[in-house]
Amino acid sequence: MTYHPKSDFMSVMIERGYLADCTDYQGLDEALSKGVVSAYIGYDATAASLHVGHLLNVMMLRWLQKTGHKPITLMGGGTTKVGDPSFRSDERPLLGPDQIASNIDGMRKVFARYLSYDESATGAMMLDNAEWLDNLNYLEFLRDIGRHFSVNRMLSFESVKSRIDREQSLSFLEFNYMILQAYDFLELNRRYGCVLQMGGSDQWGNIVNGIDLTRRVLDHEIFGLTSPLLTTSDGRKMGKSAGGAVWLNEEMLSPYEFWQFWRNTTDADVGRFLKLYTELPVAECERLGALSGSEINEGKIVLADEVTALLHGREAAEAAKATAREVFEKGGVGDDLPSVTLSEDEIGGGISVVQLIVRAGLAGSGKEAKRLISDNGAKLNDVPLTDAGLVIDRAALAAPIKLSAGKKRHALVRLG
Repeated sequence: MTYHPKSDFMSVMIERGYLADCTDYQGLDEALSKGVVSAYIGYDATAASLHVGHLLNVMMLRWLQKTGHKPITLMGGGTTKVGDPSFRSDERPLLGPDQIASNIDGMRKVFARYLSYDESATGAMMLDNAEWLDNLNYLEFLRDIGRHFSVNRMLSFESVKSRIDREQSLSFLEFNYMILQAYDFLELNRRYGCVLQMGGSDQWGNIVNGIDLTRRVLDHEIFGLTSPLLTTSDGRKMGKSAGGAVWLNEEMLSPYEFWQFWRNTTDADVGRFLKLYTELPVAECERLGALSGSEINEGKIVLADEVTALLHGREAAEAAKATAREVFEKGGVGDDLPSVTLSEDEIGGGISVVQLIVRAGLAGSGKEAKRLISDNGAKLNDVPLTDAGLVIDRAALAAPIKLSAGKKRHALVRLG
């Protein structure tokens, strides 16, 4: 891109690799240069925690606040009842109000680590679109808002077209989602003066809808900005690990496992991820990312330290690093390793090592655990495990035992 921004925020977005597209680069940059800009990202409350896939956009909100602007985290208490069909092959399961409220509470903990929520001009706000969606009058909404939407145009959006092209059902409920999300932007602009919506590039159609609706109804100039949808250099979707989603709440994923996820970053991704997920100077990110051979491990450790410190605190990051050193360099048993605690009843006359590998999350099934053992990929207390029929009894658990899958994944098994 040849455009040279005036505002600090746009400079950061471009220099660090956050920017995929913008509805009006120059207009937004001018607005950011003149005063405090309010911007929002929407989050549907479909789980009790955010995951690593959300972290890129959370960092964008953090940079927005650090460069003197006002971030809004919009919780989808209303839209979660409908479900976003974007690029999904099926309809989302519908959640009840109690589950939605509980999920929002879980997500709030993560946002508080990255943003300062206060009453200042740049203090973050957490809002819930149920505030304006729950009490909508359907006939008035159709008359005042629905008339601004062209079904022909909505059918042309990639998120909808991909479902129709695959001949997969798209319910009328889901079809309404993009109208509701556009209405969110209108209400945020009307109620709170919000002029910018950000999101992943899969949200481009929804963002453009909101801008168009707000211009038609209020005649206000507003903007949209998207981030790239990240995949790792080996083609995997960012945020997925062998054990499933990489959650940001420590109750769902320990700081050690979170640290280890970043430590296992592919060599080619280190520099890019340092720019996106840490606040280290760009030159330092590029220096670490350019290291080669075994030296690139220094970059991976810095990446894991910095990302974990932002989320869980510096102390947790240091503890995770110490545990990793204990486990990998000294072959010891680190206290912070993920652990499984068995009761006396569960042990009974003994429990198979295959069951323990599955319980510890090191394999997804008994079949996978047996294959791991037959491929010489499993260890028990750092000794190769060769017998898939091995039974662990009470005596063997007099002290915690360490199970390993490959070189990087470990867990402790304890007797409660």
